[in-house]
Amino acid sequence: MRKAAYSIVLLLSIAGAFVAGSWYNQRRAVTPTTPGAREIVQHAEPAHPAHNPDAPGMAPDSGMPSGPAHSHGGPADSGRSSASMSPGSVNISPEKQQLVGVRVSPVEKAPGTHTLRIFGRVAPDETRLYRLNAGLDGVIREVSPLTTGSQVKKDQWLATFAAPDSITAIQAYIVALNAVDRVKRGGDETAARNQVTSSNFQQRVEKLQNLGMSDLQIAEVEHAREVPQGIKILAPADGFVLARNVSPGLKFDRGAEWYRLADLSRVWILADAFLNEAQYLRPGVRAQVSLPEQRKTLPARVGEILPQFDGTTRTLKVRLEADNPGYILRPDMFVDVELPIAFPPTIAIPVDAILDSGLKKTVFVDRGEGFFEPREVETGSRLGNRVEIVKGLTPGERIVVSGTFLLDSESRMKVAVGGISGTTGKDAVCDTAVDQDKAKAAGRVSEFRGKAYYFSSLECKQQFDKDPARYVVKAANTGDEHAAHGHAGGHHHQ
Repeated sequence: MRKAAYSIVLLLSIAGAFVAGSWYNQRRAVTPTTPGAREIVQHAEPAHPAHNPDAPGMAPDSGMPSGPAHSHGGPADSGRSSASMSPGSVNISPEKQQLVGVRVSPVEKAPGTHTLRIFGRVAPDETRLYRLNAGLDGVIREVSPLTTGSQVKKDQWLATFAAPDSITAIQAYIVALNAVDRVKRGGDETAARNQVTSSNFQQRVEKLQNLGMSDLQIAEVEHAREVPQGIKILAPADGFVLARNVSPGLKFDRGAEWYRLADLSRVWILADAFLNEAQYLRPGVRAQVSLPEQRKTLPARVGEILPQFDGTTRTLKVRLEADNPGYILRPDMFVDVELPIAFPPTIAIPVDAILDSGLKKTVFVDRGEGFFEPREVETGSRLGNRVEIVKGLTPGERIVVSGTFLLDSESRMKVAVGGISGTTGKDAVCDTAVDQDKAKAAGRVSEFRGKAYYFSSLECKQQFDKDPARYVVKAANTGDEHAAHGHAGGHHHQ
């Protein structure tokens, strides 16, 4: 009897608790008990005509969760719905953004300057390069102590050679000199000298020059009027010995190179520039040449962009000209070259803001209230740590420039959970995410002005077909046209 009474009391207690709980939940659903509580109105996804507003769950085809709409601003973390954004959009709280270092920056279109840094190699100025070659066969008799790398002065003695064939040429020059003197003594100095110089005398002088005699030694022969025992090789200008190919007793043939000298008071600097960098270089652009080990800087000027392309390094040769005070720049030295590059107004963003998968490049756009939307972009030239954006961004938008890898991992997980496996975009009518591969298989594709548009339902496609221009203009005004059709693509995670 006692057990039966105990069972009756237990059942009555359970029934009372159930009734009290039901009354409490009904009262909470009708009237919010706290300020700021949200009243549930209905389950809805107004942008999708094919969706049943009374049933929570997943939106058809889009893979995005559909929950109850609130009359007080939407989900608990934000009043913005991610269903109107591209697939893979994520919501990150301010605390988490600060923790992982997410930083955003505005997109601007403006002219700018960039310092291009490239390596260069010092080379002699070819217009100041001298090659001393033999004009006939002979033998070296004496050689000065100057060697490769030695500095020389103009008309400084380098070596002496003997050549039997030179005796006839020197004697002919002496005969021409005596003829000139006889004409002068005859009184008709001007006419006679001009005639002899043009017909005979000048030919003799050029013959001696071809043999390797300097103007100074030709003047010595003119003064002594006798054949010298040897012909001296003299430096034609101030400079440095780049090559020495003589030694006492050396027999040489006509055309052999004795010495190679260079005037290094002004030098060339040959630098390698990539194609995207060379387009900004023009003759006359000022540059700075520095020697890292010596901490010295010299001004330079771009002389010419040479038509030489290196297929291995994929670079063009750029030639700069620089004065060389104190001869601190020597041939084959490596130097650092800095050139200021000015480029026209363009959208340029930091390199770290771009995620490059190899097939496409993506940035994350700040849509406000903690939402970040992945956006595919097309890039142009790269200068330093900034990259030109050709398509995909507009001035005024804000993008993530730090912490992009965290957002990318969150985005990939969201896309994977949503069941989107192919290239995705945004429905131009219903403003929802759409898997382009699935839409194509189901026939939910329309073409307009040579572009393909994909839709998440047949109803959305039918609305588009009635007035496609209206929706294309709408997408362009909101900056989402690039995600609506197949040519610009959507968000595709590998």
